[in-house]
Amino acid sequence: MRFCVLASGSKGNCTYVETKDHRILIDIGTTCLNIERKLKEKDIHPSSIDMVLVTHAHTDHISGLPVFLKKYSPQVYITEKIEKEAHLKLSNPFYIDKDLKLGDLKIIVLKTSHDVDDSNGYILEEGNSSFVYITDTGYVNERYHKLLSNRSAYVFESNHDVEKLMNNPNYPHQTKIRILSDRGHLSNESSAYYLTKFIGSKTKKIVLAHLSEQNNDPELALSCLKRELEEHQKTFSNIVIASQKEATELFEI
Repeated sequence: MRFCVLASGSKGNCTYVETKDHRILIDIGTTCLNIERKLKEKDIHPSSIDMVLVTHAHTDHISGLPVFLKKYSPQVYITEKIEKEAHLKLSNPFYIDKDLKLGDLKIIVLKTSHDVDDSNGYILEEGNSSFVYITDTGYVNERYHKLLSNRSAYVFESNHDVEKLMNNPNYPHQTKIRILSDRGHLSNESSAYYLTKFIGSKTKKIVLAHLSEQNNDPELALSCLKRELEEHQKTFSNIVIASQKEATELFEI
């Protein structure tokens, strides 16, 4: 299994995952042209994408989807609620409300908590490799904690530094409260708590994702996670920060 984060942040999100039989995009929240360029930089032709997993209806996760579908026609995996809220007119969607097995690939659906009608996180399993994708959630339900433990790789939200958010004069108070709520986004501290709890001997890579441009900083997010790991006497250094403009390298897990 291989993956890379093509874009991550409030202006657009897209992650690529490659298994033995499938080439997958999780969300297409930036322009089709941008995704095409970034895929080709990795020697991946956009026409080889056969699956798109949608997490939720916010524009930074679906804005490029209609054009990409029109050009390349991959199968879209989505819930009926997300499709309706996003006002998408999909010709042949696959409604993914529960776990799904596609040959050697298993897709596990995790319900996240965000200010939308419905939202998903995903675990992709193939052989001994497993990949976790969780962003845009105020918390991670305890019923998933065991399921999320000791996975090969995590693309995991570390959206904001609480102090920076609360001191930001450009954000209305209600917006700050929404972001901090159980239907908002994971702070650096919350992200670090969960990741420290989840990672194990099989974990090879952590990618911190969906960092706020105004309310966070890569060094803040990284130092917060490292501090939490040290406090719990866990050693792990293979951590990358995803960015809005540049794709990560293509990681093998």
